[in-house]
Amino acid sequence: MRMHRQFYINGTWCDPIAGQDLPVIDPSTEEPCAIISLGGVADTDLAVASAKAALPDWMHTPPAERLELVKRILQEYKARAEDMAQAMSLEMGAPIDLAHSSQYGAGTWHISNFITAFEQIEFEAPLNAHSPEDRIIREAVGVCALITPWNWPMNQVTLKVIPALLAGCTMVLKPSEIAPLSSIVWSEIMDAAGTPKGVYNMVNGDGPGVGTQLSGHPNVDMVSFTGSTRAGIAISKNAAETLKRVHLELGGKGANLIFADADAGAVKRGVQHCFQNSGQSCNAPTRMLVQREIYDAAVDTAREIAEATTVGPASASGRHIGPVVSQAQYDKIQGLIETGIAEGARLVAGGPGRPDGFNRGYFVRPTVFADVTNDMTIAREEIFGPVLSIIPFGTEAEALRIANDTVYGLTNYVQSQDGARRNRLARQLRAGMIEMNGRSRSAGSPFGGMKHSGNGREGGVWGIEDFLEVKAVSGWDSTAG
Repeated sequence: MRMHRQFYINGTWCDPIAGQDLPVIDPSTEEPCAIISLGGVADTDLAVASAKAALPDWMHTPPAERLELVKRILQEYKARAEDMAQAMSLEMGAPIDLAHSSQYGAGTWHISNFITAFEQIEFEAPLNAHSPEDRIIREAVGVCALITPWNWPMNQVTLKVIPALLAGCTMVLKPSEIAPLSSIVWSEIMDAAGTPKGVYNMVNGDGPGVGTQLSGHPNVDMVSFTGSTRAGIAISKNAAETLKRVHLELGGKGANLIFADADAGAVKRGVQHCFQNSGQSCNAPTRMLVQREIYDAAVDTAREIAEATTVGPASASGRHIGPVVSQAQYDKIQGLIETGIAEGARLVAGGPGRPDGFNRGYFVRPTVFADVTNDMTIAREEIFGPVLSIIPFGTEAEALRIANDTVYGLTNYVQSQDGARRNRLARQLRAGMIEMNGRSRSAGSPFGGMKHSGNGREGGVWGIEDFLEVKAVSGWDSTAG
């Protein structure tokens, strides 16, 4: 049993002032694998005070020095690759091969991309060629509370910590209490890289505790949160009392529009994407909209892919999917599968209960529903598990109407060989990201949504700018330096 009760505050590991023990559960076994402490008000206040004290010096540090710190962080991150992969696999159930590749690799990808994007940020620049005495200055927002989820731990930690550092912000990280072990490794990386005292702090805690304390704290200038829409609304309300900036990356119910002229691999690709990470991705294409000419064949293909998808423990090597993260998540998914059946969707693969051969662990059967209508619960609510809903459509206009008929707006997908159609739909789909014909977005592309999927953008130049304020100055003396 690992013991990780300490927090990282002001450049040192310190015991909780008002801590409460919490076991970390291995989702493959349902057994405790570590003990952490949940912080209290005194711990939160100490971390925020540390960040506030460090802000004046850090925000005025030359940008080149901040960049050098991030480069050292990247080196340390690479040196701890195995520790990081093992931590994420254990805490949230990612199969170890996925943890080594996608889960760990998300961190190197984002850190490297921010290093590149940083070159495009002008911290001081003329307003325009005709206003020589006007300057636009971009400076740090201030003290930031960074609240991250359990499903892609290092993806989200690096998307928040790194741009905040580059912008000149100081911060307090609160990782998910369900999956805190990787953020403990991350804090060791930050320390080893020589992060100045107080610039980066980490306090473990839950949403109602440390999360609420941070989002309402008078000395926190910005909250960047990734998680559920329900929690995002609560954070926004709490933060409103102090008028702090709030950046939200929330849920999704992605529509994958597959037209009759789609490439031969479109359906298989869509099912596998839906099931990746055991379906625990906010941008998963969980609503597969299929044109009627190819609908029956698509349903058959989806069933075959689901039945061929194996499930196994996180510690085992292979291309299987692992457990979902917790008992609460397992119970939610099971309830929604039962609701899909009760509301008349046609179950073509998977279904309730654990897969054959499992009597422990939060394992879910890869599940496919056909003949879903967009008013069914499984088409409206974010399930966050390996559950796909297939919906038929006739025309492009009908597909567009169904896709946009949701409170969410994170990622939609289009599969068609008709370039004009793809472009039309890219303009009309109400989502922050549109991916077409299996092409992933490129390095530096912004990640984020609209409607109930949140606000703000992460990644690239946009991700850094979210941590910057804009200051307009007149009467600037360009000869004075």
